[in-house]
Amino acid sequence: MTAPNSLRLDPALAALNAAAEETRLRLLALLSQSELTVSEVVTILGQSQPRVSRHLKLLVEAGLVERRREGAWAFFRLSPSGQAGAMARDIAAWLDPKDAVLAEDQARLDDVRQARAENAARYFAAHAAEWDDIRSLHVPETRVEDAMREAVGDAPVRTLLDLGAGAGRMLELFAPLAERAIGVDLSTAMLAVARGRMEETGLRNVQLRQGDIYALPIERNSIDLAIMHQVLHYLDDPARALREAARVLAPGGRLLVVDFAPHQEEALRDKHAHRRLGFSESEIADLLAQAGLETVMHRALSPAAGEGAKLTVSLWLARDPRMIADPIPASSYETA
Repeated sequence: MTAPNSLRLDPALAALNAAAEETRLRLLALLSQSELTVSEVVTILGQSQPRVSRHLKLLVEAGLVERRREGAWAFFRLSPSGQAGAMARDIAAWLDPKDAVLAEDQARLDDVRQARAENAARYFAAHAAEWDDIRSLHVPETRVEDAMREAVGDAPVRTLLDLGAGAGRMLELFAPLAERAIGVDLSTAMLAVARGRMEETGLRNVQLRQGDIYALPIERNSIDLAIMHQVLHYLDDPARALREAARVLAPGGRLLVVDFAPHQEEALRDKHAHRRLGFSESEIADLLAQAGLETVMHRALSPAAGEGAKLTVSLWLARDPRMIADPIPASSYETA
């Protein structure tokens, strides 16, 4: 007869067996600090791609490491949850960073991070004129970001979501408030820039995911604060995007939408692929209501004296009306 505890012990034994090898311990140490691709691991460890892939496969199968696809690339990191994930973090913490082999790995990891930051810097330099062109048309970015901080407040949140993360500026601003932050963008190129920015700023609580804003790779009822900054004007179906954002909000969760007020700058359509020339206060409020959210704040940032004929930027803060105490049907839960 099988002992009652054997079912609980088997996964733990499998995880320990998977970790009990030098290369795999080195991998756990690396992945505890940064999300890495196979090619990056190959560079750091100085081992062949087939060998690295085999070690990563064993760690994934044991639940110690999570594999995530992003276009043609695969990223690996320690499993963020579950007993195996906790065990992986404990094992990584036990390892001595002063060990000669681990210290060399750390130095090469620092080189990989530096390369990411330099790639991001090159991208910013190449696109600086384009972004400056757009920024020059609306009220100063500092005013917008100050208004966003005021709307969000400084109370800590459990899980933050940046919808259309782009280069990662919103994550840079608001991830420090969160226990966990997720940035979603459809563009792998922009995610690469954001990843470099996160390395440069030292934010370690951020996970970046490739995904469609209309079908977010996020579980239902899981997000406490979602931000949609200058995204809606690119979309052909803003209502659908807001419904999808509402789907992932936890009871009492908040959604901050920032976009242009109605304007006549047709050049933004021609040069920068804007589908919509801004949104009225009532239009977004109606779409939020259709998504099941309550608008609790609207603010229009109009050009101040001396700022010239700048575009007005509007902020809407909405809330999921369910109380945290309300029961959530089991059928509503989803897994990413």
